[in-house]
Amino acid sequence: MEDIIKEKISADHLLYVSLKYTKTCDVILNLISRWKNMIEKGIDRLVEKAKKEKKWKTVPDAPRAKLIQLKKIYSNVEEIRETLELYELFRDIDKLEKMRENEFRKGVNLRVVYKGEIVNINLVQLKEYANILERFISYLK
Repeated sequence: MEDIIKEKISADHLLYVSLKYTKTCDVILNLISRWKNMIEKGIDRLVEKAKKEKKWKTVPDAPRAKLIQLKKIYSNVEEIRETLELYELFRDIDKLEKMRENEFRKGVNLRVVYKGEIVNINLVQLKEYANILERFISYLK
């Protein structure tokens, strides 16, 4: 849990300090990378919990297999379901087509094509993601 909190602190700094002053898409990408690492550590914690509760069937260590099984186990827990959907976006973001808009300005926006849809990642959207992840961490505690 300590590692998750450290990642969250670093991500919060990127969101509330670095992004406020630099307003670049590189900072947004670094923030998403931090969040991805934090979620991965949370996923490992959820797997351990599921094993203790004897809900976990043995699967390969492949991240996608873990993700599918966790979605089934925690399908009724909204915090985890939302976070796992976000994780899929964060995991694939490096491979996706990205367009940078209004860098160094108030309306900095990273436009991403994800599953055939255009996703705008801007300050408002990042704060929504932060709220989802905050609820996820509260659930893990």
